[in-house]
Amino acid sequence: MRLATLRSTWGTTAAAAVEGGFLPLDFPDVGALLATKDWRRKVDAAVLAVAPTLIPASEAHFAPLVPNAGKVICCGLNYGDHIQEMGRDLPEFPTLFAKYSDTLVGANDCVEVHGSGQVDWEAELAVVVGADLYRADESESRSAIAGYTVANDISMRDWQNRTLQWFQGKAWDRTTPVGPVMVTADEAGESFQVRGYVDGDLVQDGNTSTLVFGPAKLLSYISQFTSLRPGDLVLTGTPGGVGMGMKPPRFLQNGDVLITEIDGIGRLENQFRIHAAATTAI
Repeated sequence: MRLATLRSTWGTTAAAAVEGGFLPLDFPDVGALLATKDWRRKVDAAVLAVAPTLIPASEAHFAPLVPNAGKVICCGLNYGDHIQEMGRDLPEFPTLFAKYSDTLVGANDCVEVHGSGQVDWEAELAVVVGADLYRADESESRSAIAGYTVANDISMRDWQNRTLQWFQGKAWDRTTPVGPVMVTADEAGESFQVRGYVDGDLVQDGNTSTLVFGPAKLLSYISQFTSLRPGDLVLTGTPGGVGMGMKPPRFLQNGDVLITEIDGIGRLENQFRIHAAATTAI
């Protein structure tokens, strides 16, 4: 099963099932759908309805998959090659930080950045939570995965490196593309190939089989200290090839197109508008 959240011409959003085209559902977004009981049955019933009205793929306008995610939790330094390029040792525990739902944008949205001259890319597999989790073990956590989607943890390195805490370089409004669809866990594979391209140049290419902390382990660990609920997002980390790790470093420039793709799930394509004038805050 594949699900998406689409924008309408009236500015509203609706969850949709992918069935050749996109079948709008009676829920405002995928997160709202996942929060309901028997959501799979409701999707199946809509798909089997007589003469459904489908939106052609060419007319689909993607909103962030879960625009109102209660929690967006990210894991840094989770691929061995990325850890090495950042000059760090393999971690004993996940390195976690949080974003807000305000950071999320759609699969083809333009991303506008004001005040950073070191805008970097981090192609990632994201996990969509489908059930309540608190102090769960790995088996429970695996069963609670609704599905997987594509994300890019855009990072403002000049802000990130101001202090030891990463938050201020990671949580910029409308800078984290997520989508275009969620593939349910029962239809997804065991591992995923994650790629990133900047203006056509392949800059990242890694497989989630090399994650230090896999999706179920991450959800279990996070649930030991905070509840996870349907519609929450967990970004699992990025493979090697980020701009800051290059010699010399390379960052996104105004007008660059960033493509993030994961085999079997989908592709993000986002153009960047970067206004790097220094801010006067503090």
